[in-house]
Amino acid sequence: MLDRQHMPRQDPEKRRTNFEEVALGYSSEQAKKEASRCIQCKKPACIAGCPVEINIPAFLKCIDEDNMEGAVIELKSMNALPAICGRVCPQESQCEAVCVLGKKGEPVAIGRLERYTADWELGTKPVPEEKPETTGKKVAVVGSGPASLTTAAELAKLGHSVTMFEALHKAGGVLVYGIPEFRLPKSIVQNEVEYVERLGVDIQYNSVVGKLDTLDELLEEFDAVFLGTGAGLPRFMEIDGENLSGVYSANEFLTRVNLMKAYQFPDYDTPIKRGQRVVVVGGGNVAMDSARCAIRLGAEEVTIIYRRGEEEMPARNEEIENAKEEGIKFKILSNPTRILGDESNWVRQIECLNMELCEPDESGRCRPEPKLGTEHLIDVDVVVIAIGTSPNPLIPMTTKGLETTKWGTIVADENGMTSMEGVFAGGDVVTGSATVISAMGAGKIAARAIDGYLKK
Repeated sequence: MLDRQHMPRQDPEKRRTNFEEVALGYSSEQAKKEASRCIQCKKPACIAGCPVEINIPAFLKCIDEDNMEGAVIELKSMNALPAICGRVCPQESQCEAVCVLGKKGEPVAIGRLERYTADWELGTKPVPEEKPETTGKKVAVVGSGPASLTTAAELAKLGHSVTMFEALHKAGGVLVYGIPEFRLPKSIVQNEVEYVERLGVDIQYNSVVGKLDTLDELLEEFDAVFLGTGAGLPRFMEIDGENLSGVYSANEFLTRVNLMKAYQFPDYDTPIKRGQRVVVVGGGNVAMDSARCAIRLGAEEVTIIYRRGEEEMPARNEEIENAKEEGIKFKILSNPTRILGDESNWVRQIECLNMELCEPDESGRCRPEPKLGTEHLIDVDVVVIAIGTSPNPLIPMTTKGLETTKWGTIVADENGMTSMEGVFAGGDVVTGSATVISAMGAGKIAARAIDGYLKK
């Protein structure tokens, strides 16, 4: 059996100075070798492990047989955004986690082959999509993140007329404002958006539903509505000093860097504080993204502060490894208690308290408890808070009858149906902040449910 093919990457010393993509992708030879490792199980667990139910053995067999057009058709029949998923989805905890080869060795690199297939299509010409006969039904999709793009694409393939309403000037949601260029090039996102548009989806930009149109007004014009507005409202720690200059939410920091191109200053005139000593609070992928952006903006020292141990970090192992290679420090079992500033209200220090792990909490992870008397100060000039997000409350605030939870998420059943007739929801706005692929899975489920609803 062949060994798993290594993914070429930029050298750490070089990549920490640029925003170019870190992972360089497989060559044709590497892709064929890796695809040939699939043993074509009779009962492939990898399909069940994929939230969008890709026939993984089928598209891997096409690669192995050098039938790349067939691989594209197999992949895109179930996944509207393969070039994105191949880069940012946690395959190691999903499809690859149940690969039979992983029991005695390394699983097939399904995510890397998904990326290779999608990039092959982008580098040649799009495989044409057959346009179905129109149903005459109209659906409004609110938001343009992974859940919304998936829902819109699936509904368009079924012949429904789809209009997407995006609050920003670019489509993609968290894919464009949250995930950095070095992990997910924005040209890739744009290509995937253009694919959805080729299916017939009409995207209306600068359209804030809840302001320009209410949900009730959309229901007067459309036969059904899907809410995929994500979870873009930042959370803070509610400690002293979070309002000081130089303290950012990860949402603002990453939006300035990614969507507004602060890293290309002065070509893009977006202001951002380029600190020499940066602290990022949190242990997820957003924290890793923020820290890795800070190092590329020229920081001399970047430290991630996390209140649990490294094993409890929710970030992908690959992202933690990349961050360490790029020189980012990890201060684990530590939690900020306050942020201190100077006479001009600029952040200068952060006070932390050491923690110890106790019994698991409701998340299943060991509960961190403070070790009294261990307070200490760290000199810093930029702090990024990356401890999670919540849904924007605008639509629920302007809509009577739309049920929400105490966390601000929209209540929806297993098919995405909300408490309002004809209104469906999916992705982070229902679950809270989660992965791109889980949002896409919710989008597929909701699309099927909407199709059934329209047919009734």
